[in-house]
Amino acid sequence: MYAYDFFLTDSLEKALPARRPRPIADGKVIPVFPGTIPAVQLVYARRRSEGRTFFVTPFTVSVEGAPVKAELRNVELVPVDFPANEKSDAGYITHEPAMLPDLLTPLRENKIYPQADLYNALWIDFPGITAAQKGKYKVKITAKACDGITFGNGDKYSDPQALGYRAELCFTLDVLGEEIPSQTLVHTQWFHCDCLASYYHVEPLSEDHWKIIEAFMEPMAGRYGINAILTPVFTPPLDTAFGSERPTVQLVDIDVIGKDSYAFNFDKLERWCGLCKKHGIGYLEIAHFFSQWGARSTPKIVAKENGTLKKIFGWDVPSGSPKYRKFLEQFIPALREECEKYGFDKNHTIFHISDEPHGPAQIADYKNAKAQIADLVEGSLIIDALSDFNFYREGVVEHPVPANDAIAPFLEAEIPGLWVYYCVGQSYRVPNRFIALPSSRCRAMGVLMYLYGIAGFLQWGYNFYYSELSRTLINPFFKTGGLKNWPAGDPFLVYPGDDRKPLSSIRGEVHRESLEDMRILSLVEAKAGREAALGIIHGDFPGELSFDNYPQEASYYTGLRERAAEILQGS
Repeated sequence: MYAYDFFLTDSLEKALPARRPRPIADGKVIPVFPGTIPAVQLVYARRRSEGRTFFVTPFTVSVEGAPVKAELRNVELVPVDFPANEKSDAGYITHEPAMLPDLLTPLRENKIYPQADLYNALWIDFPGITAAQKGKYKVKITAKACDGITFGNGDKYSDPQALGYRAELCFTLDVLGEEIPSQTLVHTQWFHCDCLASYYHVEPLSEDHWKIIEAFMEPMAGRYGINAILTPVFTPPLDTAFGSERPTVQLVDIDVIGKDSYAFNFDKLERWCGLCKKHGIGYLEIAHFFSQWGARSTPKIVAKENGTLKKIFGWDVPSGSPKYRKFLEQFIPALREECEKYGFDKNHTIFHISDEPHGPAQIADYKNAKAQIADLVEGSLIIDALSDFNFYREGVVEHPVPANDAIAPFLEAEIPGLWVYYCVGQSYRVPNRFIALPSSRCRAMGVLMYLYGIAGFLQWGYNFYYSELSRTLINPFFKTGGLKNWPAGDPFLVYPGDDRKPLSSIRGEVHRESLEDMRILSLVEAKAGREAALGIIHGDFPGELSFDNYPQEASYYTGLRERAAEILQGS
């Protein structure tokens, strides 16, 4: 009989094919806070036989004893041809190109296929657990060898060495009796409508496109905690090569009705807002009003003039254009009125000037661009991703969003309601979601954001399926970092499924867990005081926690929930 290897590990382990992953103890008790989605992984492999084996015997998997139905997904390997930037640290899984686990796909026919000397994993989680289900549940996962394989000609093959093999693994879900508080963090990962139209070969804003848009919106808030969405009232001027343009996905129809006079139709925006409300997205993040990296130009805006659709603004119009100001004086008040009508008041509508301005030469351009809209959006939040502290020191930006590797001076300034972001450049020591990083490096963000009172989190790619500067469409299943433009995993959190619905990733699940950690710590603070929450965070960790000095062991994050459960059960 073959020597099979079946065991469980937690959600923070990445099962590499050639290395036996770290197991969790058989019978482990996992505290479950209602409002979270607990997860384990079933890891499996078969030892190589001395003889020749032509067919892999499948195993069926069953899950019994949980308070809700388990969701089972295969953990798939994806190619990582650009794992890390030149400036990186020793904490990566690899700095060499590799096949690494990330993509989660639905389990087909409830079967797994143990391969010789190669470890694979099955992601098993339990969505929908509520406080009403309080109690301890012994969960049993059974993997049972199938009787055989039926070939195309009807013949059957049975592997006598696998017949009757059965593995049973147990753990306990300890469901606590109180829901964690609602998420207060404003969380956006930029939604790219045009990428969906391009990937699925549909006309932008056609009925097919709208169905795909909704399918990708649906899990954002409930599964990933993304409660703000980049809203293309006009095509976002992001990641666009100078002089080129991205497909038009403008939600507001515009008519030129005279010299510097415009009429607006918001029907598409109303539909968009309805979908956002339906799927729990509470904030509209209006597309940037000026070009990226310095705000030198206006975004592409199209309008009908004398019945003909044409560009009325774009690269050829400078940001300080008086004509653009006259347009904005009509557009922004009308936009804000419509947003409020559709359920997004000034406190739930966020505005941008330009993404990632930097350097003294760009301060003047940014300042002038901001003057074009600041009075028109008064009362709403204006934010921009930037890491040059001079923009804040000189009063140009009131609500900066610094990168987590440049946040120190912003924290020292005690900026109220501070946001944070990470993306391609944050590759040295700080948390990020790159595929080549251990999951604990992604999970760390929740603890750090709670500790420092972070109000918002931004990442640029929920579903960016173009190469750098949107030059060409890429296949995200093969090019996980664009055309080696970014470390793998940076440009998208979800993969585009064949059924026109998103497929999740380990990174997406683990980032949600980090947000759950924030909410669990908030619950501890509400019940036992902030000092109790800080005690959980600091634990035995030596030194002061910061965005470049934090626990990187998976056991810290699983232990954090165990310590929180002990405090709450004793309070």
